[in-house]
Parts: sequence; structure tokens; C-alpha cells
Amino acid sequence: MVLRSLSVAGRRVVVMSTGEGVAAGRPPVSLSPSRASDFMQCPLLYRFRVIDRLPERPSPAATRGTLVHAVLERLFDVPAAERTAERARALVPGQWERLLADRPELAELFAKAADAAVPGEDTAQAAGERLAEWLAQAESLVERWFSLEDPTRLEPAEREMFVEVALESGLRLRGVIDRVDVAPTGEVRIVDYKTGKAPRPEYSEGALFQMHFYALVIWRLKGVVPRRLQLVYLGSGDVLTYDPVPADLERVERKLLALWDAIRRATESGDWRPRPTKLCGWCDHQAVCPEFGGTPPVYPLSVPSPAGPGAAG
Repeated sequence: MVLRSLSVAGRRVVVMSTGEGVAAGRPPVSLSPSRASDFMQCPLLYRFRVIDRLPERPSPAATRGTLVHAVLERLFDVPAAERTAERARALVPGQWERLLADRPELAELFAKAADAAVPGEDTAQAAGERLAEWLAQAESLVERWFSLEDPTRLEPAEREMFVEVALESGLRLRGVIDRVDVAPTGEVRIVDYKTGKAPRPEYSEGALFQMHFYALVIWRLKGVVPRRLQLVYLGSGDVLTYDPVPADLERVERKLLALWDAIRRATESGDWRPRPTKLCGWCDHQAVCPEFGGTPPVYPLSVPSPAGPGAAG
């Protein structure tokens, strides 16, 4: 069991973690912002990721996001005066090496450069150039952050903080918050870094779902509504903020309870419907998706027999 703590209104909130994730073939036991979004996007995608635990190829964009998050987290390890853009950029190669050591399969991200090399071209050089370009993009995202926030004036209370809470209904919510700032007055700000571009205004509510989720967790843990939710979009240089009130979080809680009820029903029945959208083109599971002519793997959980009383046979 892992214990984490957060200073809220001058007091410490202790958060217990028994580990994230669910073994393949086991029913879900908790809900995170990412998995909630998966189910809302496509229930079958949720099943593939949570119930079947199907492998997915590493994504250059997602891996770059992980790298940038690691750099911004580690930058706060040094004294405030040393938190410069130059220092942050210098952290990129080392954090990439650490990430690669933990996940050697990420080296495959640059294999396509070698495959695409023309005859006679040095494939190792092609892969190296692809990696150098990718790292330069990460450095640019890190540098842009300094135009949006001043880390010399920040002393986060928590970074990459795992939080978990069980609601009165029994639903367990969990997730990882990029940064938590606590003002001298006790006001809490939840900050999340995004390496993509800010959404158009009409889609801002969806973008804030994750932040409302975290705000709800903090509220239910300690009874304190975060003063501000802040999304920092490094891809476009925008900062999206929202100041929640209890009514906002109550609506999110009702939505999550309804969502969990739908997940529970699908888990028990084995009925996971695909929901085709433009995002299907990015899905790793097309080969086993009925929408693309595929057949899902055998459902690993038991479901009630369709034969009722008096059925023939």
C-alpha cells in the first residue's frame, strides 16, 4: 500500500493507494478520468483497455507528453532561481533515457525512420535523425511553458500526485494530478499540462471534465472545493481556467455515477457496443472491432445465460 499526502487548508489529506489497473479478465473496480472518457467515447474501447487489457502501440505524441511531464516535474527539484528554460531543456535527454530504460519498447517509435530509408541510406542515421527531431519538439514544448507560467514563483504542494477516494455510493475514483498549488491562505489550484493545442471554445467543457473529476476527488476527500482549475496547453500556448463551485462538482458526481452504472451493466451482460467516430482512425484495435469487420476476443468474464425458465434444450 502506498500513502500520499496533500496539504489542504493547512491540514494533510492522506490518500491510500492499493495500486492502479486491473488484471486482464477481471471486472473494473474503479474509474479514472481517462477510462471514463474512453467509455463515453466508445464502450467497446473501454472493454478492450480495461477488461481485455489488449496491448497498444506506443504513440510518439503520447510518449512526448510523458517526457514533457517528467521534465516539468523534475524542474521543481532545483532551487527557484535555477528554474530556467535552459535548465529545463537540458533535462530532456536525461529524462528520455530514464523513460527508455523503464520502457525499452519505446525505441520502436523511431524504427519507421529506418524502414523508410532509401536503399543505401544509413538506417541507424535515419532513426537517429528522427529521434533528434522528436526531442527538439519536446524541448520546444518545455520552453513554451515559460511564456505561460513562471516556475521561479511557484512552489507546488504536490507533483504527479496519485489520488483515490471512495464515494458514498461505493464508486472508487482515482487518478494522477500533474500539479497542486496551495496558496498561503489555503486556497487550492489544480494544474494539468497538455502538450496538444487548446480546444475551440465550444469544446472547452469536455476539456475540463478531467479537471472537474480531480476537483471532485479533492472535495470528497477533504470537503474543500479547489479555488481554480487550470489547463496549460503547451502546443498552442494557451491557458484555460475555471473556478468551480459545489454545484459543478455535484453534477460531475451524478454523471460519474450514471456512467459507472452503465459500465456495471455492460460488465455483467458482456454487451459492449462500439460507437464509431472520427477517432476510430487512431484506434489500435480495428482488427478486433466489428465496425471494421473484426471479431472481439472471447469475453473473459462470465455472463448470465440467455436461456430463461422454460427455454428449450
